[in-house]
Amino acid sequence: MKKLSFLLIFSLLLFTACKKDHVDATNTKTLQSSINDMAASLSTIKQIKFNEALYILKTFGVEADGDVAELKALGQLINGKKVPEIMAMADEVAQKNGIDWASTAPPSLGEMNIFGDDKAKESDPNDVKANSLSINTTPTGDDGTGAPTAIQIVPRLVDNTGKPVSFTGAGLEATLEVFSNGVKLSTAKNLMRDNNFRGFNLKFSSLPAEKVVDNKIDITVSVKTTAKTFKMTKIGLDVNPLLLKMPAPPVVDSTAVNQDPAVIDPNNPGVADPMDPNASNSPTAPKQTAADPKTVVSGFLNNVSSQNLKAAYNSSSNPSWGSYESFANPTSGFGSVKNVSVKNISTNLANANVASVNATYDVTDKSGRTTSLKVTFGLKNVNGEWKISSYKINP
Repeated sequence: MKKLSFLLIFSLLLFTACKKDHVDATNTKTLQSSINDMAASLSTIKQIKFNEALYILKTFGVEADGDVAELKALGQLINGKKVPEIMAMADEVAQKNGIDWASTAPPSLGEMNIFGDDKAKESDPNDVKANSLSINTTPTGDDGTGAPTAIQIVPRLVDNTGKPVSFTGAGLEATLEVFSNGVKLSTAKNLMRDNNFRGFNLKFSSLPAEKVVDNKIDITVSVKTTAKTFKMTKIGLDVNPLLLKMPAPPVVDSTAVNQDPAVIDPNNPGVADPMDPNASNSPTAPKQTAADPKTVVSGFLNNVSSQNLKAAYNSSSNPSWGSYESFANPTSGFGSVKNVSVKNISTNLANANVASVNATYDVTDKSGRTTSLKVTFGLKNVNGEWKISSYKINP
C-alpha cells in the first residue's frame, strides 16, 4: 500500500515538473502548450488578464500581416518569458499605443483567444450584431494658416437602417490602413470598446511626402467582431502637402576631407592629367540636377498660351491627360486655349522626388471667354527632369 502511495505521489510530481512556467516558441504547438501550462497555474481572473495581455502583444506589439504571421512574431517576442514579464510587456505596449488597458485592472476585453477560436461564447461582449461599418472623417488642427494638420477618422458599427448599434465592454480590434495610389503608407490599430469609440487621429506629418500622389490618400478601416470582420474604404481624402514628412537629409561627415579625385585615383578618366600636354584642362562637368519645378510649370503655361502644345505635353507625365491627341483636342483639351495670363506661381513643396506648385492665372478660350483659375500642379522627378504628373483645379 505504501509502495502504491509513493508511486502515485511520484507520478503527480513528475506531471507537475513537466508543466512549463515560461514560453516555448519552438513551434506553434509548443507555444500553445506552454501558454496553456502557464495559464493553468493562475487563478481564473489572472488567466483572463493573461490572455488579454497576450492579445495586446499580438495585436499591437508586433509588426506582421495576418493571424499566422502575428502569432509567429508574438512567439519570437515572448519566447522564454514568464507570466510577470509578459504582463509588464503588455502594460508597456498598451501605454505606448494609448490603449486603455492595464494588467492590474479588472478583465475588460471579453474572452480573448490568440489561437483563433472565434466561436461565440454564452456571454461574449465581442459578439456584436451589426449590419455594416460607417466612417466619418473630419479635418482637424490648424497649421497657423487655417489649413488642417490631421484627419480624425471615426468608425461606427451600424444596423440595416444605418443607425449605430449599442454595445459596451467589448474589445474589438479596429485597424486603419492608409494608401496613396495603391501603395500602403501606414497601418494603425486600436481597441473599440463601444460605439463611442474616438477612432484614429491621422497626422499628416506621419505620411511620407515622396509616396503621397496628388496630395490624396485612401483609407480602409476594419473592425473585427467574433462572427465577422466589417470593412469600409474612403477614397480621395485631401492632405496638407506642406505638413507631409520629408525625407531625412543625408548625413554629412564634417570631419571628412574633400580630396582631389586625381590624387585618390590617378587613372580617373574624368580628371585631366596636368602633366599630359594632350589632355584637356577643363574639369568634368557635374551631373545636371533637376530645374526648379516652378520654372517647369511656368514653361508649360507659356507653351499652352502660345499653342506650342507638343512642348507642353512633353513636359508632362500625367496619365489623366491621356494621349497627345486628347491633350491637344481643340474642343475638350488645351487646344481650345487662346491665351494664358499668369498672375502668380509659387512652389509649396519640393524634395528630390516630388514637388507641388500653385499657379493663379486667367485662361481665355478661342471663343473669347476668360476664366480665372487656381491650380495645383503635382510634379515628379523623372531621370533628373521635373514632369507634371497631376493637375488639380482648386475652388
